[in-house]
Amino acid sequence: MSRVFRRVNRRRALQGAAAGCVVFGLLLWWLLPLGEAAPRGTITFSTGTRAGVYQDYGQRLRKAFRQDMPGLTVKLQTSDGSQENVERVATGGADFTIAAADAVETYILGHQPGADRLRGVARLYDDYVQLVVPRDSDIRSVADLRGKRVAIGPTRSGVRLIADRVLTAAGIDPDKDITPSSYGIADGPERLKAGKLDAFFWSGGLPTEGLAKLADSFTFRFVPISAKLVAKLHAQGGATRYYRSTNMPESAYPSIQNGLAVPTIAVSNLLMTREDVSPRLTEWVTRTVIKSRDEIGAHVHSAQLVDLRTAIYTDPLPLQEGARRYYRSVKP
Repeated sequence: MSRVFRRVNRRRALQGAAAGCVVFGLLLWWLLPLGEAAPRGTITFSTGTRAGVYQDYGQRLRKAFRQDMPGLTVKLQTSDGSQENVERVATGGADFTIAAADAVETYILGHQPGADRLRGVARLYDDYVQLVVPRDSDIRSVADLRGKRVAIGPTRSGVRLIADRVLTAAGIDPDKDITPSSYGIADGPERLKAGKLDAFFWSGGLPTEGLAKLADSFTFRFVPISAKLVAKLHAQGGATRYYRSTNMPESAYPSIQNGLAVPTIAVSNLLMTREDVSPRLTEWVTRTVIKSRDEIGAHVHSAQLVDLRTAIYTDPLPLQEGARRYYRSVKP
C-alpha cells in the first residue's frame, strides 16, 4: 500500500513541477522575447535636474535595464529638463529621454532640427505644476506674483515653458512684472527657505524629492492655479492643449497640505527616442519600463502610474517601431 502512495505522491510531484515549468515559461515569454539574446552596446539616457523625478526615475531604470540587458551600458546625462531633453534626442545627443508633452509639441511646432525623427516609446505619468511660497506669504493667487522675486526654472526646462505661459495668462509679463530667476528644484527650495525668493515654480511628479525634503525643515504652502486659468491656456491650442485642470491630491505632501487638495495643472510625460534607434533595442526598453513599474514605483511614487493600457498614447509622437512591436506582442 505504501508503494502505491509513493507512486501517487511522485506522480503529483511531477505534475506540480510540470505545471510550475509551464507557468515559468509563460512568464518568461511575457518578459523576454523567446530565444532572443538581449541587446548589447551603449546608449545615452538624458534625465533631468538633481532632486527631480526624471533623475531618480532614470537612475532606477538604468538598474532595471542592467538586470534585463546585462550587456547594455546606459550612460545617464543630467539636464535642465524637458526642453533640453527633447533637443538632445532629436539631434542625436541622447538615445532616450523623458519629456513633458507640451515641450515635445513646442519643439515640433517650432520646426526644430530633427523634430520629424522623434518617436514615442511610452506615456509614463503626469507632471503637476507646483507653485511654492512660504506659509506666511501674502501670495494667494498667480496674479499676486506681480512685483515678486519668482524662480521660473532653468532656461531649457519644461517648467520654464509652463511658468511663462501661466504668468502670461494671468496678465503678468514674465520679463517686466516680476523679478525672474532661473533657479529650479535643485536650488529653489533652499533659496526660498533663506528668504531670497518669494515664490518658485516647479513641474514634476508627485511627490518630488526636493520638496519632500524641504517640508522636513521649512513650512511652505502651494498657491492654487485655478481651473479658469487652465481653461484659458487650454483654449489657446498648440502645445497648451496638453494642459488640463486637476487637483494635487492631499496625500502628495501630507505635512504641508493638511488634508487639502490644491487646484493646479497636469501634463503627461513621455518616454521618447528617435526613428533611427534600433527597433529591437526599443522593444526591450519598452518591455523593461512596463515590467519594472512596481519595483521602481516602490521608491518613485510617480512610476506606479505607468500603465500598459495608456502607455501607447504618446501623442504628439507616433510610436517607435520597436515600441509598437512590444505592445502588439502583449495585446489580449
